[in-house]
Amino acid sequence: MRALITGGTSPIGAAICRRLAQDGLHVIIHACTSVGKAHDLAEEICEAGGQAEILVCDLSDIVATRDALIPVVAGGVPQVIVHNAGTHDDVTMAGMQPAQWTDVLDVSLDGFFAVVQPLLLPLTRKRHGRIIALSSVTARLGNRGQVAYAAAKAGLEGAVRSLSREVASRGITVNAVAPGVINSPAASAVMDTAQISALVPARRAGQPEEVAALVSFLASDQAAYITGQTIGINGGMA
Repeated sequence: MRALITGGTSPIGAAICRRLAQDGLHVIIHACTSVGKAHDLAEEICEAGGQAEILVCDLSDIVATRDALIPVVAGGVPQVIVHNAGTHDDVTMAGMQPAQWTDVLDVSLDGFFAVVQPLLLPLTRKRHGRIIALSSVTARLGNRGQVAYAAAKAGLEGAVRSLSREVASRGITVNAVAPGVINSPAASAVMDTAQISALVPARRAGQPEEVAALVSFLASDQAAYITGQTIGINGGMA
């Protein structure tokens, strides 16, 4: 079985790729600008006994993404699709430029459509599939300077709920995973240990591997009756 992970070179994306490869899936690591990292990750997975390849495309270009997916489907439609790609450009809305709004939505929200829609019909013919979107605790709590990011992730959760109703009869589940503060260079750049301890009831940041474990479960047969849900993994923040 094949799994496609968008944004596969980010800390969470890479952890998901490694975990699904360990689960025995052939992983397709999507990248846009981090092509070298994608090659290195694929090589690492293969050296560890797994199977991996890369897919390079810009999810904000819906037509180009559709074209890039043609050879992917020819090799076997991915029955696990994890939309992890996303971006943020933090600024208060009063000072936000139109491009800052659209750039965030283009990857996080429009990117979900770009990668999932072309795969839906081939996936329904399989009568088995798992679609998992990475949201954020920000979609529920909000955060100063992240109006666009919160809007994109909240929209993603709404899309998940609706799509789950459209494909449930075909054996396809659709869920969202909403991490809170996860250990990464980006998180470390804006919050120290004391700030994280004050913000998160669990008093620590989560690990990318913990998010990957949840995605692994949702991709498994054990989660066949879970669909249309947003599952938080945030140490008690929400």
